[in-house]
Amino acid sequence: MTIIRFQADADLKQAIVTGTIRRQPNIDFRSANEAQLEGKKDSEVLEIATQEGRVLVTHDRKTMPTEFATFIMTQASYGVLILSQNLSIGEAIETLILIWEVSSTEEFINQMMSIPF
Repeated sequence: MTIIRFQADADLKQAIVTGTIRRQPNIDFRSANEAQLEGKKDSEVLEIATQEGRVLVTHDRKTMPTEFATFIMTQASYGVLILSQNLSIGEAIETLILIWEVSSTEEFINQMMSIPF
């Protein structure tokens, strides 16, 4: 069972990344800035997250689901979590920490989850 590592998409609110790490310093949550994702296509972002063994965390409900479906047709992904823009920062942080505490990387392979469900 492998501990989940997160990758923030460029559209994810930085406060979610910062707050999650502040609340749970043991979480490996790389920011979009650290991964230099700004301006990259969804397929490139998925590739970077996959190469690093990370679950991608995004707000993108428009294009990411289609790109993800196309991506997993040719290669495995560590998964995508789509957080609603309507979630408060606190709710998003709590949700990510809970997922990190009770899930493993293997559970997210080629899976996409929208939160709230």
